[in-house]
This record gives sequence, C-alpha cells and structure tokens, in this order.
Amino acid sequence: MIRRFVKKLFKSPGAPAAPAPRSEPDIIPLKTHGITHDMLSRGAERVCEDLERAGYQAFVVGGAVRDLLLGRDPKDFDIATNATPEQVKRLCRRSRIIGRRFQIVHVMVGQELIEVTTFRALHDDDTATDAHGRVLRDNTFGSQADDAARRDFTVNALYYDPYDETIHDYHHGYADLKAGKLRMIGDPEVRYREDPVRMLRAVRLGAKLGLEIDTATRKPIRSMAPLLDNVPPSRLFDEMLKLLTCGDALTCLKRLRAEGLHHGVLPLLDVILEQPLGERFVEQALTNTDRRIREGKSISPGFLFAALLWHEVLANWNQRKAKGEISIPALFAAMSDVLDRQAEKLAITKRLVGDIKEIWSLQPRFEQRSGKRPYALLGHARFRAGYDFMLLRAETGEIDPEVGNWWTAFIEGDHNAQETLISQAPRDTAPTKKRRRGGNRRRRGVASGEGSGSPTDHSGV
Repeated sequence: MIRRFVKKLFKSPGAPAAPAPRSEPDIIPLKTHGITHDMLSRGAERVCEDLERAGYQAFVVGGAVRDLLLGRDPKDFDIATNATPEQVKRLCRRSRIIGRRFQIVHVMVGQELIEVTTFRALHDDDTATDAHGRVLRDNTFGSQADDAARRDFTVNALYYDPYDETIHDYHHGYADLKAGKLRMIGDPEVRYREDPVRMLRAVRLGAKLGLEIDTATRKPIRSMAPLLDNVPPSRLFDEMLKLLTCGDALTCLKRLRAEGLHHGVLPLLDVILEQPLGERFVEQALTNTDRRIREGKSISPGFLFAALLWHEVLANWNQRKAKGEISIPALFAAMSDVLDRQAEKLAITKRLVGDIKEIWSLQPRFEQRSGKRPYALLGHARFRAGYDFMLLRAETGEIDPEVGNWWTAFIEGDHNAQETLISQAPRDTAPTKKRRRGGNRRRRGVASGEGSGSPTDHSGV
C-alpha cells in the first residue's frame, strides 16, 4: 500500500495512462462492411472455431481486418480472445507460448502461423515502466473494451467476429479508415512514451496504406523522436525491416526524414543523402525493391541494408586509401567501422551482417576481368547479389556502365564468347606480386646447368 501511494504521489507526467474504454462498441453489420468469413484464411477460421466451441470469444483483429476493408490481401491473421495463453495452448494442437513483456500463443495450422493474444488490461499504477514511461512488463488480461483501448491506432482496433460476420468498433476506426485518416487512440504523447516504436509504425502505416496522419497524432513525433534511443536495438531492427519491405519503402524513408525519426534508426542516412550519388543510389535501390515487392518477387533484406549503408562505407574506404592503407584491408576496416556504428542504434542480425559484408567485399572483384578471375567470381555463392549491387552502382553513375554491360554479356555468353570478352577486357591495374628471390636463384642455377631440375621445372629457358 505504501509503495503504491508513493508511486501515485511522484508519478511523472509522462507515465502510461491508456484512454478510458468505451463499454459498448459500434456493431457494424456485414451489409455495411462486406467482409464474409470465407475471406479469412483456413487457419484463422479453424482457431476461432476451436475457441468458440470451447466457450470462449474469438475475433480476427488488427491489420487483417483493416486490410480486408481496404481490399488488400492480409499478410497474416491475428486473433484476440478472452482465453488465457495456457487455455489456448491446451485447446490448439501445435501451439506454443512466447513472449516476456506480453505472452502470446503461436498456433501452427498446416504451414500457416496464427498469432493468438489474450485481451489485454489497461495500464495502472503497478505497470512496470522505465524512467521514460516505456512499458517493460505487461502480462495482465482484461476485457475486449480494455484491449481495444490498449491498441495503437483506431484502424487497428477493429474486431471481426467470424460467427455472425460483424465488426466490433470501439474507437470509430471504421469511419477513420473510410476517411483516409490514421489516428492514435488516446493521448499521443502518453502512447508514444508507452512504446516509442509507435512513431515508426505511424510513418510506415501512413505511407503503406495511403492514410494521412492525424494532426494530433503527428504533432509530438519530432520532439519525442529521442525516445527511440531507449528502445532495444533488436526491436528497432524488426520495425525497420517491416518498413523497408512494405512495398513503399522510399515513401516511408522520406517521411522518416521529414519527421526527424531516422536519427533513431539510421543515423548515417543524413550523411549518405547529402552526397548526390549517395541519394540517387539509395532512392534507386528502394525503388527497385518496391517494384519487386509489388510484382510478387523475392527480395533480400541484406541487399537493402547494404545499399543504405554503402556510400558511408565508400567514403570511409576512400579516406583510408588516401592515408596510404592497402585497398582491400582498408575496405574491410571501413565495413566494420560503419556496421559497428550502426549497431549502436539498430541490431542487424549476424546472418544479415554476413550477407552485407559479402556483397560489399565482392565489389572490387568486378573490376578484375582478366585470366580466370571472372570464372572464379561467377562461381561465388553470393555472386548474384553482388552482381545486382554492381549493376545498381553502374546505373547510378558510381562506376563506368561498361563494367555492368561486360558482366551481363559474360553471364549470358557461351564459353567462346566469355573467352573473347576476357581477351578484350582492360588489363587489371593491380600490381603483380614480386618474384621470390629464392625462385630467381633456382632459375639462374638451372640456366647455368647447376642443380638437378627436371624438364618439367618452370625454369624460364
């Protein structure tokens, strides 16, 4: 009791305080919204059926409902229920409980992963937060009304009931979606303190869905951007990856800069975009990625981050070479320097770091087109990613377009054509290795009749 009283007495103005929930939602019928249960995935239908058969409530919620209303194909289907994680796990085969801050259940139905969350309770004075108001632990459960008040944006607080095909709307999210508006539930400043990643999410959803961020939702973002410094780098990486692979990465990145949020996730971006070639390179890389996503083609996150950070690596590399460092060791030192600085803000996974470094390290090898080197490079496991990256450099004027044309012809040609290309390619400008003095003595010995060299020795005579 004393501890709770002291906490109330000295409660900071930025402490979490979710909006008071509406007790009853607006019920939007099928004839108004048009979503039928057969638009759901088989996995979502099955999990909802299992929960309802056991006497629990089950709703498809969040982005899936929002996307269906916009005529988009949902990337996944999430379910909200009044069953606890342990109850869900007992009911659903092939399920497991994950999460520390807030427990959720992952249910596998065939190859489909369904994420099931229990209705969350409102925050109170006992909610664990850090000094800035960010929620640290959150495993308390409540009603559907509480859960709706806890969600970030009104368009994400829509609950679809597959049983009667109605939508439960507590915060006028349906009307906001029809009006093209992205609005925060509750006081934006308080909600951003609870979870600063919501600022990045506002930018991403606004760009991806073509929604205008509500004035009150947008206003605090620039002043509160430093709160991203308190978010674990792994969470920032996850959110940044969603942003870069949403199909509207270029628009998102421009909005990040406009709102001043990029300092918290890509602090090197300003330096890169101040360089004319750097700006053109990044924009072209993101444009190409967005096009591939819209065409349903695969993309490489490693390639994306390699493109975003390349011109900072290039500047660092050139500085080192100007100081007399050997080219290739200087490149590897520049790569490590840039990635180490970036890791302070964004925890790029080790696997992606490996992909990024391989793409960068292959770039000097595209300049070496004599002898057997092109064949060796062609057989490299990361050749295709390195080749695409080199074409991007040629396309944006960083290197001679002739290099890109040569490699394209080399890939498409038969052996004879490849040999012709190699014979016509400029000689490598890298200095040849000096011969070992011992070898010279051996050759002199053979030439004068000394020693016991066989006819197969490379004696030079």
